[in-house]
Amino acid sequence: MSELKIWVDADACPKPVKEILFRAAARVKVLTTLVANQPLAIPKSPYIRALQVGSGFDVADNLIVQEVEPGDVVITADIPLAAEVVEKGAVALNPRGERYTSENIRQRLQMRDFMEEMRSAGQVSGGPPPYGQTERQAFANALDRLLATRIKRKNA
Repeated sequence: MSELKIWVDADACPKPVKEILFRAAARVKVLTTLVANQPLAIPKSPYIRALQVGSGFDVADNLIVQEVEPGDVVITADIPLAAEVVEKGAVALNPRGERYTSENIRQRLQMRDFMEEMRSAGQVSGGPPPYGQTERQAFANALDRLLATRIKRKNA
């Protein structure tokens, strides 16, 4: 297995998630790359980098899919991106601490498409509930578990 890397779909990533990732990158010394189509402020660290891509539909997602390797971790709320990285053998985790897997991704894609149809028809409005302390804690716990498992596997 190659060196573990974390990729972040950073355009819509909540600030608290980025802060958790910055601390985790330094703590476990894992390269964490934030990919966005806008400039990002990141702390000075050998373990954190930002890649700015051109604007356009799915440009950041496409770069992540191109660069991700089996065993890497991808942080994203974008379900189609999660499906692609899971297919490549990477782990996808959303900012609310939910892990996308080969077992649940098809259902997530179907629900996403259904909700998109409902919004288009005016049946549903709004998006996900606000991001708060509960979601932040769930993400931090899920990331810690995931990194502990990956690091243990690497050292075995």
